[in-house]
Amino acid sequence: MVPDNGPLADADGGKGAAVDRTADVRIVSDESGEPGLIAVVRLSLSDKLAEDEVWQEHFDVHLKWLPDNIQRICGYGFTEILNNAIDHSGGSTVLCWANIEANAVVLAIADDGIGIFEKLKLHFALDDHRHAILELSKGKLTTDKARHTGEGIFFTSRMFDDFFILANHLGFSHSADGDWLIEVKPKEDPGTHVSMSIDIGSKRTTKEVFDMFADPSSDDLTFSKTHVPVVLARHGSNELISRSEAKRVLSRFEGFKEVLLDFAGIEWIGPAFADEIFRVFHLANPEIRIAYVRASESVKQMIDRAIAGAACPPNRGEL
Repeated sequence: MVPDNGPLADADGGKGAAVDRTADVRIVSDESGEPGLIAVVRLSLSDKLAEDEVWQEHFDVHLKWLPDNIQRICGYGFTEILNNAIDHSGGSTVLCWANIEANAVVLAIADDGIGIFEKLKLHFALDDHRHAILELSKGKLTTDKARHTGEGIFFTSRMFDDFFILANHLGFSHSADGDWLIEVKPKEDPGTHVSMSIDIGSKRTTKEVFDMFADPSSDDLTFSKTHVPVVLARHGSNELISRSEAKRVLSRFEGFKEVLLDFAGIEWIGPAFADEIFRVFHLANPEIRIAYVRASESVKQMIDRAIAGAACPPNRGEL
C-alpha cells in the first residue's frame, strides 16, 4: 500500500506529528502491533542523512514487538535500500513507510531519482533496462565500488518473502515462486519504488541467508554463490536461442565459485544457447561450478546435449 502524500503535506500539525531540519515526519500509529499503517516519513536526501538513524528513530521503535529474527531482517533490508537511495538515486526526497498486512510486515521506500535500472544501464553501458535487471539479480553489481559491494539488494531480496522494485516503467519481483519482470504503463512518478514483506512467523534469519551464498570452505564466508533467474534474459515471448543471449547470462560469472541457473518459466532453449553456457564457458572456466534447477524436460535435453559435447569431466549439472 502506497500512502497518500496528503497527510505529509500537513505534517507539522496534528497529534503525533513532528518536524525537524531533515525530514517531515508523521507517525501514524504506535507499536501496539495492531494491523494498519505504522509510520510514514518523508526525508530530504542529503549527505547528512543516515539510514540507521532513520530506522531507529522512526521505525524500529514501533516494531520492538516483532520476533528478533524479523527485526534484524527488517533493519537490514530497510537500511540497505534507503542507503541506495541516499548514495545512488540522484533524487531530492525519499518517502518511507511501514505497515502490517495479513500477518506480514511490509516496508517500502520510494525516491524521486533517476531510477535504478536507468542508472545501471548508463553506468555499465548495458543494452536496456531489462539487461540491467538481469545483472542486478546476480549480485555484486554497484556503480560505486569504492564505497559499496553491490550485495545489498541481492541479500535483501532473499531475506524477505516478497521483494519488488518498480523503476523506469519496469517491475522486478522476487519471491519463493520465482523471479518475474513486469512491464508497467508509463507514469508521472519518477525514481525507484521498493517494497518488501515478510511473514511475522517466519523462522528465516539473516545468518541463514548469508550462509546460503557463501563458500563453507572459506574462513571469511565471502559471497561466492549466486542464483540467476534465466527468465530475466528473455525479451517478451522470444525464446533463448543465441550465443549472444547466453553471454548476457554468463556475464560476470567469473566473480563467483558457483552459479545456480533457475529455468523456471522457460519451456525451451536453443542448442547454441545451451552449448555456450554448459560447454564453451565450462571449458574456459572449469573452476566455476554451474548447476541448474526447475528445468523442463526440453531444457534438460538441450543441457545434456551440450554437456555430452564437452571433452572434460563436467562441473555442472542439475541440483
